Amino acid sequence: MNLNAFSRFGRAAHFFLAALIAGLATSFAAVAADRTALEREARQAYQKLTAKVPAAKSLGRDAVAVIVFPKITKAGLVVGGQYGDGVLFRGDAVVGYYNTAGASFGMQAGAQQYGYAMFFMNQKSLAALTDNDGFEVGVGPSVVMVDQGMGKSLTTMNAKEDIYAFVFGQKGLMAGIGLQGNKITRLSD
Repeated sequence: MNLNAFSRFGRAAHFFLAALIAGLATSFAAVAADRTALEREARQAYQKLTAKVPAAKSLGRDAVAVIVFPKITKAGLVVGGQYGDGVLFRGDAVVGYYNTAGASFGMQAGAQQYGYAMFFMNQKSLAALTDNDGFEVGVGPSVVMVDQGMGKSLTTMNAKEDIYAFVFGQKGLMAGIGLQGNKITRLSD
């Protein structure tokens, strides 16, 4: 590939990322404004998760708090981005509204939607989210992604990590899902 072709490809990737982020921010601004709908979606997603995955139900009983992002949109073509809004629950009470966003670069192509829930198992891990301007997944308390196999064997007796994350409701085609590099930020009240 000559330098000129790479430069055009780089400009196209930057344009794609800018358009993607602008589109995502615009489309999700309406969701963030309607907190009642967001709370309802987050509760429904959490109920479906705990009904289908015994480990999520078990961890939910012992978790200090759970943050649920019912719908994350992720898209990319070499350069990618993802965005979504969620609700932090302590027991049954809503204690905050958050968004998650991230950008990535690498071998990726496609678009998809999914949700995820993070179970904060101790006060220290929850403080990393609530006492800062944002929480970057992969920096600070350990986050364990629970896959289907682990979800069948994980119990509160063998759950020793700070935070457990479950991805659910995947729709669309995109290679790989990871939460590394996502930043979670509290939405203004």
